[in-house]
Amino acid sequence: MKILVLNCGSSSIKYQFFNMENEEVLAKGVVDKIGLNGSYLQNQKMDGDKVTLEGEILDHQTGIEYIIGVLISKKHGCIDSLDEIQAVGHRVVHGAEKFKESVRISNEVIEKLEECAELAPLHNPPNLKGIYAMKELHPDVLQVAVFDTAFHQTMEPHAFMYAIPYSLYAKYGIRRYGFHGTSHRYVSKRCEEILGKKDKDLRIISCHLGNGASVAAIRGGKSIDTSMGLTPVEGLIMGSRCGDMDLGALTFILDKEEIGLSAANVLINKHSGMLGISGISSDMRDIGLAAEKGHERAELALQMYQYRVKKYIGSYAAAMNGVDVIIFTGGIGENDIITRGEICKGLGYLGADLDVEKNEKLKAKEAIISKKDSKVKMIVIPTNEELVIARDTFEIKKW
Repeated sequence: MKILVLNCGSSSIKYQFFNMENEEVLAKGVVDKIGLNGSYLQNQKMDGDKVTLEGEILDHQTGIEYIIGVLISKKHGCIDSLDEIQAVGHRVVHGAEKFKESVRISNEVIEKLEECAELAPLHNPPNLKGIYAMKELHPDVLQVAVFDTAFHQTMEPHAFMYAIPYSLYAKYGIRRYGFHGTSHRYVSKRCEEILGKKDKDLRIISCHLGNGASVAAIRGGKSIDTSMGLTPVEGLIMGSRCGDMDLGALTFILDKEEIGLSAANVLINKHSGMLGISGISSDMRDIGLAAEKGHERAELALQMYQYRVKKYIGSYAAAMNGVDVIIFTGGIGENDIITRGEICKGLGYLGADLDVEKNEKLKAKEAIISKKDSKVKMIVIPTNEELVIARDTFEIKKW
């Protein structure tokens, strides 16, 4: 069975095309700058063939037409016709309390997804555009929604509730939902495979560190807490998101700067985090290079980032009465040797003992980076959210 996985953003579509007989990626790529000048598609086949196609890509439907076009093209394609796409899996960011697992998309599901849009106005509408487009272009194909929030639906009320009037939760569903669920789910399951144990009491702290970042406390394969909240703003310091902050500080800023809610939303999502602290970039690589040259604000940004991750590791160890495994994943978690090393410093009280040499030699590969006799295992696991989406789609297709 061949499955297309789509991850639609506001002006981009990332995709991977799988043969699920062996879970092989036949092709992958991105459509970027949708609705903007200079829009293009980049496609790569696993035999090494690469192509960039430029054109006027005004909307997501046109972008998906480009994707299908390149997949079936004689020169760059890997299938002969549209009918070989037997199912489509969509990343959907927010499923609220309506969706606790991946679902077959129907008109009723689409209506519920539209209701969820107000909880994720930057993410769910583009996700829906991909669903609408496929419904138009390939109306008979099975479509499946896989939710970032679903994995965290196992959290107990004492972990997901906010200390606001309960009526606001009952009326609007305001609570912690958490995100990066497909990533935390993939790496925690892969961790069990690496260690050769499926233990209902296995305590994992999963650190998904990228431009967006979150930590999850996972026990027996189930999420019991996570750092992101109603939206992806809460929790860790991120590339341009502020993470945890005093709400009183935000109202103070609104008053002093005389800005409205829309501008405040941009401030905490787009101009804060590592970008706001360093004044250089939201990219950890740029900040790291500046810190090496003695840039004080870059150094401060890195120290704050590492400290915040370490605090969450400590708090989640307390929440689970200990920890057995700490996982690093995401672009920073998989590649940033220095950040990983700094986060792991001072975790000896948990029984986590980093093998410095192993850590310094490892980049973008799967490996245990703790010492052999470390009570707590520390593991780097490259995430694979697209494969999770493809697997869920495949399982639903079999029903």
